[in-house]
Amino acid sequence: MPRWLYSTILRLLAPFVFLRLWLRGRQAPAYRLRWRERLGLAPAGASAPVAVRPLWLHAVSVGETLAARPLVDALRRQYPALPLLITTMTPTGSERVRAIWGDEVLHVYAPYDFPGAVRRFLTRWQPRALVIMETELWPNMLAESRRQGLPVMLANARLSERSARGYGRLGAVTRELTGNLSVVAAQDEPTAARFRGLGVALERVVRTGSLKFDIEVPDAVLEQAARWRVAWALHARPVWVAASTHGGEDEQVLAAHRALLADHPDALLILVPRHPERFDDVARQVVAGGFALVRRSDGGPVAADTQVLLGDSMGELLCWLALARVAFVGGSLVPTGGHNVLEPLALGVPTLTGPHFFNFEAINQELLDAGALAVVDDAAALARALAALLDDPALAQARREAGLRMLAANRGAVARQLDLLRPWLGSVPERQG
Repeated sequence: MPRWLYSTILRLLAPFVFLRLWLRGRQAPAYRLRWRERLGLAPAGASAPVAVRPLWLHAVSVGETLAARPLVDALRRQYPALPLLITTMTPTGSERVRAIWGDEVLHVYAPYDFPGAVRRFLTRWQPRALVIMETELWPNMLAESRRQGLPVMLANARLSERSARGYGRLGAVTRELTGNLSVVAAQDEPTAARFRGLGVALERVVRTGSLKFDIEVPDAVLEQAARWRVAWALHARPVWVAASTHGGEDEQVLAAHRALLADHPDALLILVPRHPERFDDVARQVVAGGFALVRRSDGGPVAADTQVLLGDSMGELLCWLALARVAFVGGSLVPTGGHNVLEPLALGVPTLTGPHFFNFEAINQELLDAGALAVVDDAAALARALAALLDDPALAQARREAGLRMLAANRGAVARQLDLLRPWLGSVPERQG
């Protein structure tokens, strides 16, 4: 499909795109706000941009925003005079940007991939370079950036075998997409090989490792977890977290928790669904299952008879993980592709995942080979793995140490990706010392 035809189809679909936003707004009202930004227009009430030639970093949603955090923080430390513009596509991603950096960075929604919207956005902001997190390739965004001489880096790039096959079937469209990339900072060698197979020149693909290995747990996270541990009398309770769960997984997680309660009647499950619009549905599932539930959003304490704490809040996942003796990372008992297992490992929490982790294939395989991660196939296997880790301190300690060793051995992606960006930062002074 030539790009002009893609753009024509996109224009025809525009009413349905905004209708979908409106419908999503029934559960998440923020989707009905700030539509000007999605068309590349200035935010309501804004006049001229407040920065000159920012570095533009695009992160789709929460996961990409969190993955970008080590790189953004390093840029802010080393280039304090560099304006940073961070765009997202979702309200939850927007909320994370504001919660982490506040007014220290510029933030708007990224324009939808209409040619005019992208041109308006680029004309308004005049960025010096574009950094796209992971794999978010939009034809007009890339083509217009190249037309205006904007270097483009695909940072922390990951590409599963399945996604590579999909791109490969698009032929000329994919070759145009990848031809607009100045550099691909690949998380691992399989990803690097897949991008080379899609036509990216050898010299433009650099294996840098994953930014997620460079995670630093803020002291505030540990302090908050310690306060909750005391306030809710959790020291002696077996606490486990099911993080970033998707539809079809919550039932399995709750079934595993029911089995665990047979031998550990004081066990507490902290259940954290991936998407906020699912919070109410998951709460109903918990209650229908007969579990004693506390919702974080209600602000009440966890009592001795609480069996499930629903983490229906934003930005507190690390705090929940810091409370846990075991963690399960979702999106993996269903064929979603998995989520980041490095956050619990960075907190020294033995970690489990389901078999469907193709979005993190290389990293997870390394962790499995090192004994830092274990796979469970269903609710029964999850219950057995939880019991084994709770009942065997030596096993838990071995997993904990293996995870921390893997993190230490793989750090350095931030420095390597920052080195790739330096030539594009122009006259911005670097902090000395």
